[in-house]
Amino acid sequence: MITIYPFSKVSPDQVFARPEDRRDVAGTVSAIIDDVRRCGDEALIRYAREFDKAELTALEVPADLLDQAVAALEPGLRAILEEAAEHIRDFHRRQVRNSFVVSERDGIILGQKVTPIERVGLYIPGGTAAYPSSVLMNCIPAKIAGCREIVMVSPPTCSGDVNPVILAAARIAGVDRVFRCGGAQAVAALAYGTKTVPRVDKIVGPGNAFVAEAKRQVFGRVAIDMIAGPSEILVLADGASNPRHVAADLLSQAEHDKMASAVLVTDSAELAQAVSDELERQIPLLPRADIARASIDHCGKIIVADDLLQAIDIANEIAPEHLEVCVDNPFDYLDKIRNAGSIFLGRNCPEALGDYFAGPNHTLPTSGTARFSSPLSVDDFVKKSQFTYYTGDALSSASGKIAAFARQEGLEAHARSVLVRFEKEGEEQ
Repeated sequence: MITIYPFSKVSPDQVFARPEDRRDVAGTVSAIIDDVRRCGDEALIRYAREFDKAELTALEVPADLLDQAVAALEPGLRAILEEAAEHIRDFHRRQVRNSFVVSERDGIILGQKVTPIERVGLYIPGGTAAYPSSVLMNCIPAKIAGCREIVMVSPPTCSGDVNPVILAAARIAGVDRVFRCGGAQAVAALAYGTKTVPRVDKIVGPGNAFVAEAKRQVFGRVAIDMIAGPSEILVLADGASNPRHVAADLLSQAEHDKMASAVLVTDSAELAQAVSDELERQIPLLPRADIARASIDHCGKIIVADDLLQAIDIANEIAPEHLEVCVDNPFDYLDKIRNAGSIFLGRNCPEALGDYFAGPNHTLPTSGTARFSSPLSVDDFVKKSQFTYYTGDALSSASGKIAAFARQEGLEAHARSVLVRFEKEGEEQ
């Protein structure tokens, strides 16, 4: 049963503590990465046999199989995927940044050049955790950014195939190439390249503890999106909220993982108890009841605040991945929310809207990192270069100031690199 905490009577550790995955996988992951670096495709095929029980004859999925997967989709599901993809495109098109040039001072041109990352790798879980929504959310912003090539890796089934719905989503989203590999070995292949799998410049996408650790270890060789922890939801609800709805929303994240965190913060002790009762009624009805039960019992909590403003302060301290604001006038509180990955406003906005359909990205900062990081966006798939141009007269005007600044820092060669341009032959300044 979920624990109810009156905020005025509990310690910060009870309120703000998060579940931790204490498995030490670093050594195992390091060995896998080294093996893939040395043995390339052979290692990927060997790991597919060991971990996925798949005998692979080829790592790359032929392009025509993606087309066949789309054609084989049940028409209703295909229409839903295509509509969701369009909502995601429409939202993310508005994030595009442009280069700019500034020439407001005589003889000086400054600017910023926005350039797409060349090649991006998407990691997409497979098997029982096959999420076509993750394909759309990770590929579409990269496509809008203008990345030259988008490649995807996903674990094969025991038959050696990638989940067909994942392949269909890849074609709808615009993935260029797909490879049958998963786990830490797939991350290593993307980071270092093999004979078959191309080396990429950035790796994005969700995964288990081994995938997250592999991304951590290859960071610096390539860019990554984030190190994602277990899924989280915080529902901020007043006493007028429907306890059935609140409980259902908490369970929408609890069913992800036994380590998932489902938190209710409310100003109503009556709602707190009603939601606790509803959780007990609804959990046995779920196909993944054992996972939801473990999440709710060990990682879930209900916090009863004195009022809604205190509740918002608690939410800002927790900085959740998903934040639902279940009140009648949610926009009255939006400016007070500082730390959250994705915010769902009002009583008719369950978090599942964001997972699948509304348009904003569902790849979000977890584990409190919403205090300083952001959802996946088009910005994650571009890089920025600055450029500077000075005429001789403009540099001459500034040369003394630059030299003085450099000498103050004890860097004479910096000063000389400017002054030498204005010396007569044989003269030093």
